[in-house]
Amino acid sequence: MRSVLALGSNLGDSSATLASAVQALEEAEDVVVINVSPLARTKPVGGPEEQRDFLNQVVEIETRLSPHQLLDLAHRIEDQHNRIREERHGPRTLDVDIVTFASAAIDAPRLQVPHPSASERAFVLLPWSWMDPVALLEGRPVRELAREAEDYDDVVRLEK
Repeated sequence: MRSVLALGSNLGDSSATLASAVQALEEAEDVVVINVSPLARTKPVGGPEEQRDFLNQVVEIETRLSPHQLLDLAHRIEDQHNRIREERHGPRTLDVDIVTFASAAIDAPRLQVPHPSASERAFVLLPWSWMDPVALLEGRPVRELAREAEDYDDVVRLEK
């Protein structure tokens, strides 16, 4: 199954953390990394105002894992990077979110797919559109959704 994951970090060496997270995905059993977006520097959305900017990236994978197994893997990778969950939208060493899982619609206590706020977050949508210019989310072009997002002007592409 194809899945799109969103990665974010604003504590420590965020660039190295994101690269390490992508490597962890590449090394995971039953996961093949298909595509990786350029990095984006973004303003925090929500949470405390004194936070540093985030680095964000989107990764497309192929996996034989179930959605919940993929979520468990995402949490293990976050834990390996010392993720601490203290406050919603607070600073973090690493965040790994499942944005899509094939065409599945999941509304479970631990997992919602498509990610409930992905369609409103340019920090997810723009890197995704850079990686895959024809990507769709719930039938709409990701590029179009990005332009409609409130944080569109706060996303800066860092690499080609």
